[in-house]
Amino acid sequence: MGTATEAAGSAAAPASAMTPARVALVGVHGFGSHHLRNLERLQAAGKTILVAVADPQPPAPGSVPPSAAVHAGIDDLLGAVPDLDLIIVATPIQTHAPLALAALATDAELYLEKPPVASLEDFHRLCTAAGRSGRGVQIGFQSLGSHALAAIEKLLADGTIGTLEGISATGRWVRDRAYYKRSRWAGKRSINGVDVVDGVATNPLAHAVATALRIAGARTTADVASVETELYRANDIESDDTSVIRIRTAAGLPITCALTICASESVEPYITLQGSAGTAMFHYTEDRLTVETEAGRTEEYFGRDDLTENLLAHRAHGVPLTSSLVDSGAFMLVLEAIRTAPLPFPIDSAAIRWEGEGDAAHAVVAGIEDALERAGREHATFSELGLPWAAAAPVAFDVRARG
Repeated sequence: MGTATEAAGSAAAPASAMTPARVALVGVHGFGSHHLRNLERLQAAGKTILVAVADPQPPAPGSVPPSAAVHAGIDDLLGAVPDLDLIIVATPIQTHAPLALAALATDAELYLEKPPVASLEDFHRLCTAAGRSGRGVQIGFQSLGSHALAAIEKLLADGTIGTLEGISATGRWVRDRAYYKRSRWAGKRSINGVDVVDGVATNPLAHAVATALRIAGARTTADVASVETELYRANDIESDDTSVIRIRTAAGLPITCALTICASESVEPYITLQGSAGTAMFHYTEDRLTVETEAGRTEEYFGRDDLTENLLAHRAHGVPLTSSLVDSGAFMLVLEAIRTAPLPFPIDSAAIRWEGEGDAAHAVVAGIEDALERAGREHATFSELGLPWAAAAPVAFDVRARG
């Protein structure tokens, strides 16, 4: 990973800019373990010091440095640890809103894992709190730190692929039965009336949606004109695992996200830019950009800015946030469309085969690879493609009423 661009240091720089940022991490398991590794790197570089962690499940022995006090919850942590510069929240989706609000009541900047929250109402509440606090809130869409996005912006400005006519996001991953047994919220729409919205487009492949929106220039709620959803499930879960999300930006650009975690094998997800004179394909997990025109084919790998370092640079020098809370508004409209849509339609068992045994078994939807490609290329839902198992129909979301 690269580092965020920071203002050049000088002898006149304030001492506080040279002092390691005091960091607290809420949630040390799951994706929290990634933050532990990244904070270890940053601490070794003298940029941070992890002073506290909070998790109801104690961290594994040796997983947190001796400098970090261990607490069971954020209230205990905040009551015992003063003068925090940064709080990172990497916890289950349904806990994001209350934990983020608690963090924003301090003087610390906030790094909140994706998706930001589980409803548009909570998003607006969080935006209000962030505005009042004056603190930076970074959302953990790591793909938005890719330097490939600047290259894409340039190739569009230069007309390399002609006029941009549409964008598609294609994701086909494999998730087995154990994936849905890893926690009580996995695959849930809600728990005891509390929204979770753990579906394919809102959690495992949320980066595909967020990255497509960013490339299209859709950041805030005002940048989205319409959202349609067509949601399915092959697994015995509440949420969707195979879906098409069709978006139109305020500028009229179509974006179609065709996503599944019921593929025969996992393939790196990608965003396709459909131009009048060529195409560009961005594999965001690899920071790899491929461009095809009449002039030929090029492929290039790019670096990536670390979002934690970017947030620290924002705090110290006012560097713009790469993935700000406000700029996740367009994504939150998509999440709200999914949250309020009818329950995902169960795919006919005749169209599903199971590979593997026991908890390692995973569902494979018949012909899903071709279906995803066609959906993205034609900007069509599964039912519009006439797939035999696609018994649902696209559902339009009232963007004006919700945004």
